[in-house]
Amino acid sequence: MSRPPRWKNHTHDKGVTEIRFSAWRWFSDYINQELLDYTTYIYRGHANSIWNLEPTLDRIIKYSRSTKRKTHLEQFQFSARGRRGSNPPRMESDNDWWALGQHNGLATPLLDWTESPFVALYFAMVKARSEPGADCCVWALSQSTIRSNSKNIQEDPDVKEIDGRKPVVEIVRPMSDDNSRLVNQRGLFTRGPNNVDLEKWVKEHDRAAKTMSLIKLSVPKKGADDCLRYLNRMNINHSTLFPDLYGASQFCNMELRIAKY
Repeated sequence: MSRPPRWKNHTHDKGVTEIRFSAWRWFSDYINQELLDYTTYIYRGHANSIWNLEPTLDRIIKYSRSTKRKTHLEQFQFSARGRRGSNPPRMESDNDWWALGQHNGLATPLLDWTESPFVALYFAMVKARSEPGADCCVWALSQSTIRSNSKNIQEDPDVKEIDGRKPVVEIVRPMSDDNSRLVNQRGLFTRGPNNVDLEKWVKEHDRAAKTMSLIKLSVPKKGADDCLRYLNRMNINHSTLFPDLYGASQFCNMELRIAKY
């Protein structure tokens, strides 16, 4: 009996491609063979493959035109006074404030991404252990295509502003030194139009029929513990991704839960 293929192209629709793996161990092969030379991709892990690419704030505020977002940010800025340490760095933009809030539990319009596909796989698998469903997934997003499509939207006079901004997707790379987690995770963010799922945005604005602007890498959760042991051998674990007491605690907990971790 022949073995099942390591992966297969399941669907392709308006710039969005889904690849399905027969086992988690082939994820590394795919990255090495298909994506190693494409340096503009960034990655995001989902514990359940059916989850949408939408930020937490969109899940709470279900309509676009709202002053609640501005009020929410202003309240966070007010509440953060005196809590950023002595001589905190200056915040240059709203996105810098949103980024600070994102890694401290604030509901924001940002989505977390990483430059490492294996870090994304770690976050998908570590959360997938307690989630229903057969598959987790890693999303791969082409920054170059996103910037090109957003530039076209920004320059199109027929596209109107919504909530004070055109419906573009921004790549957000905070320069603040506040967040060591962001550095260790090789992290960055996207900020899209309010209440617009990123997959839907790509399908609406991608103009080239054969582009792979957004790739959904669906990975079976079977063998999640072995996958996490493998990633730990690559020095990808809570201790390295969260360089604080929280990370140290979660790393020790993982050693209790997974044999030979």
